[in-house]
Amino acid sequence: MKYSEKISNKLNELLEKNYDAEKGYLNAADNVKSKKLKIFFRKRASERSEFAKNLRTEILSYGQIPEDNGSFKGTMHRNWMSLKSMFNSNDEEAILEEALRGEAASYYEYCEILKEDDFAPSTRKMLEMQKQTIQSAINSLKYQEELVS
Repeated sequence: MKYSEKISNKLNELLEKNYDAEKGYLNAADNVKSKKLKIFFRKRASERSEFAKNLRTEILSYGQIPEDNGSFKGTMHRNWMSLKSMFNSNDEEAILEEALRGEAASYYEYCEILKEDDFAPSTRKMLEMQKQTIQSAINSLKYQEELVS
């Protein structure tokens, strides 16, 4: 496997996860009643869309082909969030819990990928910034969860 192919494969994994997160946040926005939470989830979806654009650009810069959509696992998580919200008496709390779980998994993925030394400094900087934004989202989700519980 060529150097650039190895890097683009790692970036494609993150790209798929960001597609999943964007769709998950849009799904969450559709399943809450609170206008503030709708705005909150749409903002997170927009961030993830921007992450995906940046990752696509990086992958293309390595001369590789970016993925076009999310993963099967991400689709299953979104379906679980929808199903859980239908049967839960406190929809917003359950949705926030699932969003928090998803973000924690994303943060972990970024931490694992950043352990690699294969990235150009500009790629590493982008990934570090995205990881920090995810940490901020985790903090915000915890705060939002306290407000609805």
